Amino acid sequence: MGKKKTNKTDKNKETNRISYAFMLVFGIMIVYIVVFNAFLAKNILNNPYNSLIDSHVDDVIRGDILANDGTVLATTKIDAAGNETREYPLGSVFSHVVGFNNNGRSGLELSQNYYLLSKAENIFTQINDDIEGTKYQGDDVYTTLDVDLQKAAVESLGTNKGAVIAMDPTTGKILCMASYPNFDPNSAVEDYSTWLTYDSEDSVLVNRATQGLYPPGSTFKILTLLAYMEQNSDYEDFSFSCSGGVNITGGTRINCAGNTAHGYETLVTAFANSCNSAFATMGVSLSRTEYVSLVSRFLFNESLGVDFTYNQSSFKLNENSSVSAVEETAIGQGETMISPLHNLMIVSSIANKGVMVKPKLVDKIVDSNGNTVVPYTTENLGTMMSQTQVNYITKCMEQVCKTGTGTAFRNYDVSVAGKTGSAQYGDGSDYHSWFVGFAPANNPKIAICVVLEGGYKGVASAQYVARDVLDEYFGY
Repeated sequence: MGKKKTNKTDKNKETNRISYAFMLVFGIMIVYIVVFNAFLAKNILNNPYNSLIDSHVDDVIRGDILANDGTVLATTKIDAAGNETREYPLGSVFSHVVGFNNNGRSGLELSQNYYLLSKAENIFTQINDDIEGTKYQGDDVYTTLDVDLQKAAVESLGTNKGAVIAMDPTTGKILCMASYPNFDPNSAVEDYSTWLTYDSEDSVLVNRATQGLYPPGSTFKILTLLAYMEQNSDYEDFSFSCSGGVNITGGTRINCAGNTAHGYETLVTAFANSCNSAFATMGVSLSRTEYVSLVSRFLFNESLGVDFTYNQSSFKLNENSSVSAVEETAIGQGETMISPLHNLMIVSSIANKGVMVKPKLVDKIVDSNGNTVVPYTTENLGTMMSQTQVNYITKCMEQVCKTGTGTAFRNYDVSVAGKTGSAQYGDGSDYHSWFVGFAPANNPKIAICVVLEGGYKGVASAQYVARDVLDEYFGY
């Protein structure tokens, strides 16, 4: 009897082990499914090399992409024979930011592919639809984009190469994102192979607002100013006598624009006049270690953390850099490169009381039943400066528009805080034009960045493009 009891016990133990093993495997599968759907599915489905995308296309009618007022920016049309065509009602107006889904994907069509191909129905409805051969309706993507503001940006850019990008500095909602040269996404099937043959400088596929990299020119003086303030508690006592240029021991001669002699300047007027001589001198006086640390804090050589395609800005100054390199860097020349998106984030942090927010293009995801399945909230990326620093830099930027280089905003009906910039490139014979700023200066609602590539025509400079967009925003 005892022997039989032992055999039965052994069998029970073996059965338990098998049961526990199955339970463990089942538990691992459940955890994987949860993790996959919560964290991995979106990136995997959005990957252009993922062949599973094609199977979703066969099952799902791609959802719409809409502006912040509900205007349809991308939709799927179905003819009597059941053939589907992706259409873009506003054509080239939103070409880069919305992108295309014909002959590949780009823009929001790529970054939001997971949701555009998502199914709202429960599992039982899905099974029934599969049996009947009915296609699901994908989720709709509601963007933060403003149609009128986008049109104003596109119109003001005209046929000049460059970009315009604006956002609410407190929420990170991108209001417009325009880039030229652009394209008509409705023609992607026929013209995509031709677009690929264009030289990089003429490429219509590059979104210059997020992927374009340019020397920042004098817009970088915002960071040089902040660095000087952080390293000199008596910064308000700064004074400088500008003779039109400066020779610093160990460096090269730095000239002010047009060799203009600005005369006696305070820190505020040196910034307003965009005095290269003063800022080159300030730059050389800085601790390079602390200067580099500050610039890194503003995400140079770092990820910007956004959910769409962009190129990373670069800053190469270090402790061993030459005096000439420091001079050039301090005025936004040298080897520093920045995207309009990044420049917008920097100026927005001033507008938002020193806090940098993550820019976003999507406001919410709505399923075919009208339910909001993903609401997007404001995400802070860090506090970049104190309120005291914000107040002083804002004062300097206001002076740019009142008495300095920001001539487009003289006597403007809304107070504007801004910074102009001219960035030499190539052999130095031509330059890009920049403007960054926000308005109203004392209660910012919109921040904007404009860059015009060298050779622009029909507009005096980037600040006039910015003014056109602000005119639309404020209803002028």
